[in-house]
Amino acid sequence: MKAHDAASLRNVALIGHGGTGKTSLTAALLFGAGAVNRLGKVDQGNAPTDFDAEEIERHISINTALAQFEWKNAKVNLLDTPGYGNFIADSRPALRVSEGAFVLVSATAGVEVQTERAWRFADEFRVARVIVINKMDRDNASFERCVESIRKRLSKSAVPVQIPMGQESSFRGVIDLIELKAYEFPSDESGKPTAIDIPAEFSEETKAARERLIESVAEIDDQLLEKFLEQGEISQEELVSTLHRGIAEQTLFPIYACSALKNVGCTLLLNVILDLVPSPAERGAVQAIDVKSGEIVDRAPTADAPLSAYVFKTIADPFAGKISLVRVVSGTLRADQPVYNVNRETIERIASMVIQQGKQSHPVQELCAGDVGALVKLKETTTGDTLADRAHPVRFEPVSMPEPAMTFAIEPKSRGDEEKISVALHRIAEEDPGMSFGRDPQTKELLLSGAGDTHVEVIVARLKRKFGVEVFLHPPKVPYRETITRKVEAHGRHKKQTGGHGQFADCKIRMEPLPRDEDFEFVNKIFGGAIPRNFIPAVEKGILEARARGILAGHPVVDFRIILYDGQHHNVDSSEMAFKIAGSLAFKEAMEKAGPVLLEPFMNVEISAPEEFMGDLMGDLNSRRGRVQGTEIIEGQVVIKAFVPMAEMLSYASTLKSVTGGRGSYHMEKAHYEEVPSHVQQRIIAEAQRAQSDRSRAAS
Repeated sequence: MKAHDAASLRNVALIGHGGTGKTSLTAALLFGAGAVNRLGKVDQGNAPTDFDAEEIERHISINTALAQFEWKNAKVNLLDTPGYGNFIADSRPALRVSEGAFVLVSATAGVEVQTERAWRFADEFRVARVIVINKMDRDNASFERCVESIRKRLSKSAVPVQIPMGQESSFRGVIDLIELKAYEFPSDESGKPTAIDIPAEFSEETKAARERLIESVAEIDDQLLEKFLEQGEISQEELVSTLHRGIAEQTLFPIYACSALKNVGCTLLLNVILDLVPSPAERGAVQAIDVKSGEIVDRAPTADAPLSAYVFKTIADPFAGKISLVRVVSGTLRADQPVYNVNRETIERIASMVIQQGKQSHPVQELCAGDVGALVKLKETTTGDTLADRAHPVRFEPVSMPEPAMTFAIEPKSRGDEEKISVALHRIAEEDPGMSFGRDPQTKELLLSGAGDTHVEVIVARLKRKFGVEVFLHPPKVPYRETITRKVEAHGRHKKQTGGHGQFADCKIRMEPLPRDEDFEFVNKIFGGAIPRNFIPAVEKGILEARARGILAGHPVVDFRIILYDGQHHNVDSSEMAFKIAGSLAFKEAMEKAGPVLLEPFMNVEISAPEEFMGDLMGDLNSRRGRVQGTEIIEGQVVIKAFVPMAEMLSYASTLKSVTGGRGSYHMEKAHYEEVPSHVQQRIIAEAQRAQSDRSRAAS
């Protein structure tokens, strides 16, 4: 494939709810353009952009996949993105590097939850959109009902540019409202249209639909609207040029109809991409941060500009190694060229540069400004990095990804996999920025976080398939803490006489509460040598070791001060070990008298959902002992901010999905610790005692 300049490039992301046919439409477009020799099918496992084993098995897209074709001397880069809730965030980087998007909507279901979410992503990145109503051949398909859903839930500026000829099993083609032509498609899935006169049965519907289209287009331009009101008509040239402008400015969203599975109407969309989707040249310069000055600068999509490129995705291929998908913003990227990684401040040498067709790849020598390709085996580069000319370094802001919503504790099934698991998770994290993992410093558990159950299941499946590591999943332990509520004095005495030297140490302490988050303070007030100075650190060490286990439920003790004020020693029998034991005994006695209580972590939670679910969500938060801090309504979406105990949020993802029908999202982070209510504290202590009893029986 030859190199293309920015004016002859089109970058199009396919977005929408899961199951609307994005992968099937990608396959139909590739087949129609002659880039592949057969029409791939998702249910047969041979769709060009569904090649991951998990995708084939589950019949869903999990990762954004890249495919390309040439059409009428232009090159089109298609980015087939996931649409299911657990994976839809992967469409964000794809939209960042695209000028246009095909928003797929099911003709049977209309606008669904993730369609709205993907639409908001496209708003955020200012991407031009074309709406495609797919599955017109299915039972209960309704073009009119779907258009109504689009105008109600996505934009009132959406208007049909085609209408279907027939619906459900009778769907056989479309009528173009711009050209006023009908296109009929054969039933052999070849996708080759035949132009025919508009059937008489559709003449009235066509006339009314074209009038609505002209009115919508005319409203974009005041002069054109005035002409339309005076003359009742606008020219074909004015219609097309103003429609193109409206799409580029995101003031108009044309609606098309097709059946990707039957390959009806899809071939016509090839011309739509070229005629209506803006090119990188048309979209113009992209803003970046000048590394030297810190100022905002423009990078024009021209071949002679300084090189700048953005790495928007990483793929960990078991055979080819690490593959970095990159959008060249300015300049020209060439194979065997050293490039400067601005984020890592290091030079990377491009060993191999390819264009991808799903899992297939073809080497290329250069990628021009505006193009998308893949770099193989870069050593330091990761997702979100900027590659640039070292003499003119700029940096593009990385795409923010949603916080993981669900966390599990994981442990390897085999002890031999303990070392492999960390390496494997690091490799998976390179290609999946939506996951996170780490070890909890208090509970010592290895925690794996993802967008939801299915996301975590896919990560676990990849651990097994790619790295041979099998793991168990279970809910994480809540990192409770213990503290005290009053001042006390305590005495620790350790005396033991055996053959030879004995063991003797005696210490007296005062214990008092500290303000929350002050942790621990040790004060030495020994005078007159009651305890030799060299033994005092041993007393503190004994207290520190004892505080790690607490006395209520085995959790660390925090927010207290220890004052060591008196004690005794023996010139022969005293030792560091003896004073360490005495310190721990004094601590335990003090804890029993100091009114110990449990503390639990509270999370700072922010929930976003359609306004109509506000009451149900508030009621649910109250049932979880949450405290709402504030609410805000933005364009029909309510944002609720609250403090909620961590223990009550472990299963929240499934509850939110149930309450809002999958239309809500949330993120949370640790805020502070608070005292556990007494009735909850009793339950936690009882559970800890049962667990300790079970461990003791198992050990014996």
